[in-house]
Amino acid sequence: MDLINLFQQTLETTLPVFAMVFIGLGLRKVGWIDDAFVHTASALVFKATLPTLVFLSIIKADLRTSLNPGLLTFYLIATLASFALAWAWARWRITREDRGVYVQGSFRGNCGIVGLALAANLYGDFGLSAGSILLGVVILSYNALSVIVLAAYQPGQSPEWRRILQDILRNPLILSVFAAIPVAWLNLRLPEWVLTSGDYFASLTLPLALLCIGATVSFSALRTDSSTAFSSALMKMVVLPALCTGTAWAVGFTGAELGLLFLFFASPTAAASFVMAKALGGNDKLAANIIAITTLMASVTITVGVFILRGAGLI
Repeated sequence: MDLINLFQQTLETTLPVFAMVFIGLGLRKVGWIDDAFVHTASALVFKATLPTLVFLSIIKADLRTSLNPGLLTFYLIATLASFALAWAWARWRITREDRGVYVQGSFRGNCGIVGLALAANLYGDFGLSAGSILLGVVILSYNALSVIVLAAYQPGQSPEWRRILQDILRNPLILSVFAAIPVAWLNLRLPEWVLTSGDYFASLTLPLALLCIGATVSFSALRTDSSTAFSSALMKMVVLPALCTGTAWAVGFTGAELGLLFLFFASPTAAASFVMAKALGGNDKLAANIIAITTLMASVTITVGVFILRGAGLI
């Protein structure tokens, strides 16, 4: 396959996802969608359509291929290592009051939407099912680690672990994973009309969520000093994905598994990082900057990453 055809195939994988993000940005600019729409649509995605998508993708999957303990373990270890590296760098280079937000922006990716959408585009049903199971590890680790680092640098803030644990266990995505695995394991068959209706409902998830991501990108936030935000964005979008994906390949991951790991590692910073930074008294403007920059960078860095990995025959 020549490089032009390879690049065209790569764009066919990544552009549909990022086109929806930029459409959301454009619709917000012309006033066709507003804050109320974004709030309502985001809540619908988080509480209903995305859990439905996760549930259906798991129960339709072959768990012998989708449920991979080695993949889950590696992702958890890589997340902890990324967190430690970002924190070590922040202690050396970032002012104390911004360290918590910097670290969270550097390791916490938007795997539930961008990562899952790209996995579905690249690997179809396997990408959806394996990515949905991986989301369980993502949600548990990202929330716990974010609270730890944000609370460490905010005077008077202490993590309320009981409430945090309750929030994680009540997370609709976690509940959908827990509900789907036994159904898939026991090979239970749901009525066809339930599956069809569920597919209609779940199909709202990715376009709606990607529109909302685009609508929340704020260029006005970038007018403030953003050198720290650019540093965090480079860590999130270039340094850590390269290190983690390279390590995954070195320990034996190839093909769809390596591709899935890369897409999750390379996802832009999650919008939830802004909410958590604000709740724990962090620099919410810095958090907004990091989200905006990584979201805009993702269309380039992920496309280049997929192109390189495909060109090398690794995914």
